[in-house]
Amino acid sequence: MKPIVMKSENPNLYRVAIVGAGTLKGKELKDVLEERNFPAVDIRLLDDDESLGQLDTVQDEVAVILPVNRDQLRGIDFTFFASDEGFARAHSKLAREAGSAIVDLSYALEEQASVPVSSPWVERELGQHTQLNLESSSIAIAHPAATTLALLISRAKKAGNVRSIAATVFEPVSELGRKGMDELHEQTVNLLSFQSMPTTVFDTQVAFNMLGRYGQTSTHSLEAIERRIGAHLGRLLGASVPVPALMLLQSPVFHAYTFSIYIELEQSVSVGDFVQAMTGEHVLIARSPEDAPSNVNVAGKDEILLSVRRDLAHENGFWLFAAVDNLRLAAITAVDCATALAAVRPYGKVQ
Repeated sequence: MKPIVMKSENPNLYRVAIVGAGTLKGKELKDVLEERNFPAVDIRLLDDDESLGQLDTVQDEVAVILPVNRDQLRGIDFTFFASDEGFARAHSKLAREAGSAIVDLSYALEEQASVPVSSPWVERELGQHTQLNLESSSIAIAHPAATTLALLISRAKKAGNVRSIAATVFEPVSELGRKGMDELHEQTVNLLSFQSMPTTVFDTQVAFNMLGRYGQTSTHSLEAIERRIGAHLGRLLGASVPVPALMLLQSPVFHAYTFSIYIELEQSVSVGDFVQAMTGEHVLIARSPEDAPSNVNVAGKDEILLSVRRDLAHENGFWLFAAVDNLRLAAITAVDCATALAAVRPYGKVQ
């Protein structure tokens, strides 16, 4: 029989690795792990060659970003993949071979039949939970836009039967990482100084512009992201709630998703009753102009900011304007998923 390797001297603590620790998602994840007091005796920072040697702090100690290899993953209980999709796909096998559970923020594993796509916020709202057992070793987080839409749509259903839903989602450049952030910054500076713009990431102008698609040579695709959000929505809501008509637009902002959502009910409901249905955990209703949802107001917040008004022409129609910190919500979802996975993981693992 192969030996049982305990996770630490205290069996209630875990060893954790963040792959993609130098990314925007990775840094936010590290902060949330510490803020939420996830039971980690050790948090190891790993990334690709570009980030190796960078210094950070973990649990008040200086830490160095190290390479992803078998030695670094040996004895790790949970590996969070916050890297880009290709890097995660190339290195997830190493984590599995090391016996580590995987929480995937990169979407590299989302199409694998054995990997559930999870949003604990939505599952609690619907009275459901992801089916996990002792054999469960991986979980993928639901896209933050899908989590936001699913939660709001589920709440709206409490106000009355839903006739139709349409949502426009505005994508921040931080979803494409530092390279997307840097390109928007450089485009803005260069436009204001009448210089040529860099277009390596988007292959088109993003600064002071709204886009329905990227340029032809861009390696990224708004259509692919839109399909992912729609697919995750379908998996989260199932047949319980109608999936909305959806459009994704690239907006010239650094952080935070914003949403314009039209919901039409089958019967007339007062604005007060509709707002009451939307009120609850994870949602802050704007009560004043200063609290209105915006990319600025939602930065660093754990909740969805929401405002509601009735449509001017349709008595049964309501407009929702919402904002959520995309990086923050992804990190919170990942930690919640890890907590759920920890509940079914044995304290020792076979190596």
